[in-house]
Amino acid sequence: SLFFDPERYDLSAVGRVKMNMRMDLDCPDTVRILRKEDILAVVKMLVELRDGRGEIDDIDNLGNRRVRSVGELMENQYRVGLLRMERAIKERMSSIEIDTVMPQDLINAKPAAAAVREFFGSSQLSQFMDQTNPLSEITHKRRLSALGPGGLTRERAGFEVRDVHPTHYGRICPIETPEGPNIGLINSLATFARVNKYGFIESPYRKIVDGKVTTDVVYLSAMEESKHYVAQANSSLDAQARFTEEFVVCRHAGEVLMAPRDHVDLMDVSPKQLVSVAAALIPFLENDDANRALMGSNMQRQAVPLVRAEAPFVGTGMESVVARDSGAAIGARRAGIVDQVDATRIVIHATEDLDPTKSGVDIYRLQKFQRSNQSTCINQRPLVRVGDRIEKGDIIADGPSTDLGDLALGRNVLVAFMPWNGYNYEDSILLSERIVADDVFTSIHIEEFEVAARDTKLGPEEITRDIPNVSEEALKNLDEAGIVYIGAEVQPGDILVGKITPKGESPMTPEEKLLRAIFGKKL
Repeated sequence: SLFFDPERYDLSAVGRVKMNMRMDLDCPDTVRILRKEDILAVVKMLVELRDGRGEIDDIDNLGNRRVRSVGELMENQYRVGLLRMERAIKERMSSIEIDTVMPQDLINAKPAAAAVREFFGSSQLSQFMDQTNPLSEITHKRRLSALGPGGLTRERAGFEVRDVHPTHYGRICPIETPEGPNIGLINSLATFARVNKYGFIESPYRKIVDGKVTTDVVYLSAMEESKHYVAQANSSLDAQARFTEEFVVCRHAGEVLMAPRDHVDLMDVSPKQLVSVAAALIPFLENDDANRALMGSNMQRQAVPLVRAEAPFVGTGMESVVARDSGAAIGARRAGIVDQVDATRIVIHATEDLDPTKSGVDIYRLQKFQRSNQSTCINQRPLVRVGDRIEKGDIIADGPSTDLGDLALGRNVLVAFMPWNGYNYEDSILLSERIVADDVFTSIHIEEFEVAARDTKLGPEEITRDIPNVSEEALKNLDEAGIVYIGAEVQPGDILVGKITPKGESPMTPEEKLLRAIFGKKL
């Protein structure tokens, strides 16, 4: 039968784990087919449900929703490519003399390569990285989408699937999601959440043993967590790490309740674990309205890197973590002494973790004025000098939107909340002249322009400085080849490349014919 044959059916490791969990079976996840016992357990459970016993599954519970990572999506695409390849090989084998054939005559790898290229080139889930600033980069990498092939469509998704579910706690951020048609369908991974090998999101908890909160951390999925009583991270503890209150606010099976302290067996690791990285950067988040916090966490991703970055006076402690983990600021791999520094590289002689098989010198190459996907400027600057002693993990170079290893998306400016002759009505703001003069909010953008000279039916296009009906003033920035010279200061509307295209003779109007008759070909 189909379901009992491993050649024709694959329940998958995830399917087996879910089957074991739901039916209370004990079968290793290497058994990837259905067994008679499984069918029996399913029928038994359905009969019990009909009789009003047991609970039906909640489709929006994170124990029933899993993350399909890049590897899995790639595997599915590659499988399609291999099946096409297999079909082509079988067709060729049936039409070719098998005795004289060579492997390269049969095997054509193009279908497999085309399937992978199609996935990266045109899939809805394959996106250009958002490189506006380090936060937008790290947020894009931590994004969870319910859209795309095998997912929902924004027109058909109802309120239930978009809504915040109790199992989102510590796994998916309830704040950071787009406004508009994608609300609730595109989410962000919570700060400490991780995805396990089966694709389920896990959140960390501290173990409580005999009423004492330990430093042992255990990661649990939504299904496993529902069996426990989980206390909040900011519950009051005494010097012995025991609860001071007789009854503790905790979560159990998706409900918030007051439980006796000896019932509680787990505790959150941090109040931050509820929210995403972007929301965790908002100081005093607990005092904000949820809708405005959503706007704030989304708008932080749109801040362009300034010429002079400045770390915030009031932060949350996540600034240095984001700067380091996004790769914008560079941390030392090993302790050592700085040997050489210039704008493009840092050389450090290692003094610890010396390995005879590896070099005793660490070389860090810095990115200088590179263009990001959003045309912002990626520029890294060294923070160390020759002779400095560096410890492992020390920040040795700043990147875009970082200040001494801290994320710096804006500037600390003096703000007055006051009316000013109606100029700041509703959302309007006034800036002082000094803000403009001192380049406080000035940013550098690097644009790339391409011009192609093609062969047309009427002849080849030509890149040249000699353009008819254009003044010499308009061509002042072009070199003799017709291309703007390096170092030219250009204004909006200036010509960067001169190109002429052959144009066919168009039929003349009577007026043109008259002028041509009077003045001849000179016209």
